Order: sequence, then C-alpha cells, then structure tokens
Amino acid sequence: MQHGSGVVVTGMACLSAAGDSPAAVLDSLHGGRRELIAASVLDSRALPYPFFGLDEKHFPGGRKHSAQDTLTLARAVCHRALAEAGLPQHLLHEAGVVLGTTAGSATHFLEAYAASRENAPTQAPTAQAPADAHAACPAPGADRDDYFSANLALEMDVEADGPRLTVTDACTSGADAIGLAMDLITTGQCQCVLCGGADALSLVPHTGFARLMIYSDQPCRPFDRDRKGLNLGEGAAALVLESAQHARSRNAKVLGQVLGYGNASDAHHFTAPHPEGRGLASAIRSALQQAGLTAADMAFVNAHGTSTRENDKVEGRLLSSMLPHVPVWASKGGTGHTLGAAGALEAVLTLAALRCGTVPASLGFSEVDPEIGFAPTQSALSVSLPFALSTSLGFGGGNAALVLGRARQ
Repeated sequence: MQHGSGVVVTGMACLSAAGDSPAAVLDSLHGGRRELIAASVLDSRALPYPFFGLDEKHFPGGRKHSAQDTLTLARAVCHRALAEAGLPQHLLHEAGVVLGTTAGSATHFLEAYAASRENAPTQAPTAQAPADAHAACPAPGADRDDYFSANLALEMDVEADGPRLTVTDACTSGADAIGLAMDLITTGQCQCVLCGGADALSLVPHTGFARLMIYSDQPCRPFDRDRKGLNLGEGAAALVLESAQHARSRNAKVLGQVLGYGNASDAHHFTAPHPEGRGLASAIRSALQQAGLTAADMAFVNAHGTSTRENDKVEGRLLSSMLPHVPVWASKGGTGHTLGAAGALEAVLTLAALRCGTVPASLGFSEVDPEIGFAPTQSALSVSLPFALSTSLGFGGGNAALVLGRARQ
C-alpha cells in the first residue's frame, strides 16, 4: 500500500559530537559514549556549562567564533549528502535548497552590531539632516557568507531555478526545513531539494540558555526524574529529497521516505510549551494524517526530549496519551541539543535506525518521573515496523512533527 507524500531520501549526512556519519552516531549511542567539552573553547568568558562540541578538525583554519562556523558545518554535510545521492550536474542545477538554523541569514550579527555602534552619527538627526540607517551598518552584501542558504546554493551550483530558503524557527528549524522541502516536491515546484539544518555553538546561545536557568553542568538526562536541564550541542545534517518518480527515473538508491509533516503553534509562552501540549498534538495529527498512518503504525518516536523540567513533562505526557505503547527514544542524551540542527539531525538518525532495525538506549535515563509516567528506551530495541515519528519543539510556541519511513522493498 502506498503511504504519504511520495517523497524519498537519496542522500543524507550528519555531524555531531557523537560521530560524523549516521552509522557512527548510532554506534556511539549504542556504546553509551557521551562527549562533552568545556565551553571555554567558545570564549574565555563562557560560563562553566559543558556542551556536546565538535572536534576542532571540523573547523578548518580554526573556529571563527561566529555563525561562519555554522556555515562550515552546513557545507560539509551538504557536500556529503549530495555525493551519496549522486545527482548528475544538470539535475543539480534544478534543485532547491532549504536549510534551517537559529543563526539566521546574518552571520555577522555581533560584528555588525558593534560596527553600527562605532559608525553611528555623533549628532541627533534633524529634518535637514535625517539619519541614514544604511550608513551606520556594514553592507550585508559585502560577504556572500552573510546569506546562509543562498551561499550554499551558489557554492553547490544550484543557483539556476530552484528556490533557496532559510528557515529560522528556533529549535524546530531543521524539521521545518525538511517539511518545506517535502512541500516543494509534492506541489510540483521541485523534483529534488537539498535540505537540513546546522548550528555551531557561539557565546550568544550559550549565555542565553544559562540565563534562562535551564542549562545543566552535568550530562543531561532526558525524561529522567532527576533531570536538571539541557546540554547544548552543535552539529549539522543534510538530506537530498526527491519525488519517487524522479529517483526511479535515474535509478537512484532510496534510503528512506518522508511521508508526513505537521507544524503548529500553541502561542502559549515565549519559552515554555503549552501545559497540555496543544501545538505538538496538532502537529503530530497533521503529520500522521498526511502520511495516511496511525499511532499504531509507528515503530518508535524520536522525541524532542531536551531534559528540561517543563519540556519533558509536557512532551512525555502527550506522547503517552497520543501514542500509547509506542517506544520513545531520546537521542539528545548523546548529541546534546543542537538547536536549529536538531530536527534535521534527529530525522537522519531516525531514518538510520529504521534502516538498521535497532534503536539505541536513551542515554542519561535511569528513573521514571512520576509526573511523566513512562520510561524511554533503556536498552537497544529491535524494531520491525517501517515507520517512525520525530518531534521538535521550539521557543515561541513552535511545534513540528515528521513521519519517516524505511525504503520500500
């Protein structure tokens, strides 16, 4: 029976503290490895909260300590995903690009702000001499890297006709990028889209999350009774999506399917989810409906599971209610919260787990929280059903869900 959108995955790649490929990350998680590093690599002024950081080898020439590092990670995974997909050059020219990040399109935010302050006029504007807003800021076009997704499109020679979109929707950005890419294909605007998400950590989010008092100075424990907060991470993931017909026409190897996508806002609070998870519930229903599947068809859920008190409580209760008896995997215990990359990274890991038929344990979990009432995976779990759900939540009330599938035999 045919399910979902008719969109398939022909290439995928990822980078995280747990490994530099989908197989390597799964091996690391199965082995229980948790690689946190000191935040002092970001800045000597960084607060003492460790994070799931990437090895310096992933930043040729060293870290730039700006969103340029995000661009470096995005380029790396996009190159790898395209190589695996094996798209001929003439088809690559027609592809779209949709990338998610919390860095947005302005990759020199702090530098631009400092420059605007330095170049600001010393006298107040008057009717005879009005302020020139542009004169106080460096020209954004001076550096192509200021345009995250567009720059990648230019570098990959996909600047011809395909749409180029950057999604900045907090921590659902990566999942939303995949959903929008799927929509571009199902609506006939593209036959192929390069999509995903990336975020390298900088001092701004590191300090911001610390100020919110949801950062842990110990390895995070998603859904655990004694969880104290999240660990940030950095990483990137990319997927090449094609219509099934397009992939068949060029005899491409299919790695999996993107079957359904849902997005909803609960508009409850700037940083906290709705107590009943209304937005997430709506996103899950939409994704399942588009896929033509039910909760009972899911092999597992790769949950957002940040290890914060409120997120885990709300998400855990909702998943228990909407998808009873469906195993829940919390992968951030081994990767950290990679922000705008998280939804894309977790989609890649979900597809990889479906392909190999085994889901790792949820690292960091040991005790059931009575306020949640369930335990995520505590040991490796064999799965036979071909479908899974991946959920993402973000500040501002954003919620996204993806229904993913194993490649059809």
